[in-house]
Amino acid sequence: MSAAVDAAPAPAALSDTAFPVVIVGHVDHGKSTLVGRLLHDTGAIPAARIAALREQSSRRGLDLEFSFLLDSLQIERDQGITVDAAQVWFRGARRRYAVLDAPGHAEFLRNMVTGAAQAEAAVLVVDAEQGVGEQTRRHLYLLSILGVSNIVVALNKMDRVDWSEVRYEALKAELATYLDALDLAAKEVVPLSARHGDNVVDRSEAAPWYRGPGLIGALDALPPRPRPTELPLRLPVQDVYRLGDKRVLVGRIETGRLGLGEEVMLAPGGRTAKVLSLEHWGGEGRSTAGAGESVAVLLDRDVFAERGQILGPVAAAPGEAHALTVRLFWLDGEPLLQGERLTLRHGTTETRAAVEAIDAVIDVDTLTSVPAERLERNGVARARLRARRPLALDTYGASPRTGRGVLVRNHRIVGGFVVEALEAAGSNLTAVEAPLTQEERAQANGHRGGVLWLTGLSGSGKSTLATRAVRELAGRGIQATLLDGDNLRRGLNRDLGFRPEDRAENVRRTAEAAALIADAGLVAVVALISPMAAHRAEARRIAGDRFREVYLSADLATCEARDPKGLYRRAREDRLADFTGISAPYEAPLDADLVLDTAVIDEESCTRRLVALTLKAFRLHGAMANADHAV
Repeated sequence: MSAAVDAAPAPAALSDTAFPVVIVGHVDHGKSTLVGRLLHDTGAIPAARIAALREQSSRRGLDLEFSFLLDSLQIERDQGITVDAAQVWFRGARRRYAVLDAPGHAEFLRNMVTGAAQAEAAVLVVDAEQGVGEQTRRHLYLLSILGVSNIVVALNKMDRVDWSEVRYEALKAELATYLDALDLAAKEVVPLSARHGDNVVDRSEAAPWYRGPGLIGALDALPPRPRPTELPLRLPVQDVYRLGDKRVLVGRIETGRLGLGEEVMLAPGGRTAKVLSLEHWGGEGRSTAGAGESVAVLLDRDVFAERGQILGPVAAAPGEAHALTVRLFWLDGEPLLQGERLTLRHGTTETRAAVEAIDAVIDVDTLTSVPAERLERNGVARARLRARRPLALDTYGASPRTGRGVLVRNHRIVGGFVVEALEAAGSNLTAVEAPLTQEERAQANGHRGGVLWLTGLSGSGKSTLATRAVRELAGRGIQATLLDGDNLRRGLNRDLGFRPEDRAENVRRTAEAAALIADAGLVAVVALISPMAAHRAEARRIAGDRFREVYLSADLATCEARDPKGLYRRAREDRLADFTGISAPYEAPLDADLVLDTAVIDEESCTRRLVALTLKAFRLHGAMANADHAV
């Protein structure tokens, strides 16, 4: 829950004109009081709200308590701690601010990270009497991890140390040393009293020795980060829709701009296309769209695309990697163990990932580090993660919005990370040339290698016809082998389920295996439902010009009447989720190399046509001259 101050009208989310600032620091150092004072002294609170605040404070035997503006939860008022990150707005002399008051207590560090991840700048509140505490250092380290380099230090409660210049200089030097070790520096260190308003908005005579700006002046002097539209295009694909025979990519542009006619690349995968049309929700098509806008993109080519890929410019595409080095902060009560497998979420991507190594656990007090095999709650570390499939991402320094992610355990977010370095997929691999060329294999076998890909609903006859075709081809001197979907799920693909990303990976692995068989000079006859057109397009890309698609077009009623495995019956009884044709879609091929309606054509005729297609596609010119007559 986030507190809302019923002051000046504010949008539901940060706008492009608001400068997001997070207020961080040790518990009880006065963060909420400082924000309340900022709101009061900048006129962001109406008189009626001030009256209600005085009444709330009086009931607890307190003077006007500014922290109550944000600490709206009863537990916060009773215990005097901020539990959630509260977002409010006020105006300085130069610009409008969106301020997040982040929790300081160690138990609520998760919410502090949530707030800081949105910020362009931070105000670190330090109690001048208590000095720099453990949470002060922890918050500074997390700010460094999250790339927040615009930092203003508010030395609060200076009235309790009699506005001592000596105390101010000592704390300033201590903070400078710690920040320097993090490659950071405070833009200003402002001595102030949030309770009394000294040096918050206006300069105070309480500290005549201080010549710097008040807190508002220090914030107004901070430079903004580059606007999201100034960074390279990053459009994470949220979903893919069908528009007639075209595929439309939908998602929210995180950074950059996108325009008609631009050549873009889908990562991972490297497929390129040009933007044919550009739509956005709630309006007509447009020629350009920018960061923060949700759009639907129609490309000029029907390229393979799926949720989790990122659309970027060809000249500045995101990186692709299985392995990445990250700065990681851990939030769960159960420690993170080296070798553990978790769910990694990055943008719209979700995949399994292993913690390959915890290279260094950081001591936030001394900034020393040691290798470890576990990371305890609220710990920070440098670690190496390896994802099950390639990811499209950036380093955090290059693009903060696509350079960070979270780790999930048992459906709970338990850690966050920013990307330091990528290990490109295959960067440590060296391709080994085949001992025989494809032409040499073809001459030895009397035919070329290839992929015959049978697709259709369950019960359309894929396995039956594929088996018959392999036997017939063997009788005609064609070396062929069967790759059946059910068999593959018992071995190579047994770790995959039936979610969209698992279906895509099922097809990809099968296509890669089929391509290897074709490289060996054999014909791989694949029997796989492969319901999505984009996934089959990816299989065609993997296999190249050796790929032939065969669509078994038997209608649903015919296939369900056959129901050779009893799957339709189970699906109709709601005992089988995501079953193609019933609870999951099937996208029929529009340009298959061969269409066989097995509802009306008998098995023998279908087999003859399959064999004829194979001989025509893969036999050598002049070889088996009588093959056409044989079939």
